[in-house]
Amino acid sequence: MEICVRCFIAIDMPGDIKGSLSGVMERCGEEPKGARWVPVENIHLTLKFFGDVKDDLVPEIEKGLALICMKHNMFNINIRGAGAFPNLKYPNVLWVGIDESEDLKRLYMDIEESMSGLGFEKENRKFSPHLTIGRIKDRKGIEPVIKEIYTFKDTFWGSIEVKEVLLMRSVLKPTGAEYSVAAKFNLMKGLIV
Repeated sequence: MEICVRCFIAIDMPGDIKGSLSGVMERCGEEPKGARWVPVENIHLTLKFFGDVKDDLVPEIEKGLALICMKHNMFNINIRGAGAFPNLKYPNVLWVGIDESEDLKRLYMDIEESMSGLGFEKENRKFSPHLTIGRIKDRKGIEPVIKEIYTFKDTFWGSIEVKEVLLMRSVLKPTGAEYSVAAKFNLMKGLIV
C-alpha cells in the first residue's frame, strides 16, 4: 500500500511577529462569528503546498531543497499590512502581507522550477506572499472583524531575517491541521535535518 504524507515548504515566523499577530486576533475577538483563526504557532509563509505526496518522493524533495538553499544567501523580508482574499467585501481568507522582495521571489521561482522537475505542477497564480491568519466560514456577521482587519492595512509588523526554509508535514485532525518540521535547510548551507 502506498504511504502518502501531506507536506509543504515554508518559512517560519519568529515569536515576536507571531505575538503581534496574536494581538490582532484578540482585537478582532477570540472566536469571531463566521471566522476561524489559524493557531498562532502555525502561522508561516508558504512557498509551495504539495498536498499528499508519496512517501518515497520526500527524499527527492529534500535533495532539491538542499541544492536550492545552497544557492541563496540569507535575506530580510518586511511584514506589513493586512487584508482579505479575494477582497474585504467578499472575504475567504484573512492575511497579513509581505512586502515585495526580489530575494524571496527568486527563492520561490527556484523552488517552483525544481519541484516541477519532480512532477509537481507549477503554481498558475501570481506569487502573492502572505501569512494566513484566519479563514472565513460564514460571511454573516463577519463585518466587525473585517472593519478591524482594515485598521491594520498599513501596519508595519517588523522585518525578519530569513535564514532557513522548512519542509513541513501536515496532519489533518478534527481540531485542525497539526504541523511538524520534517527537515530544515539553511540558506547557503544545505540540509541540516
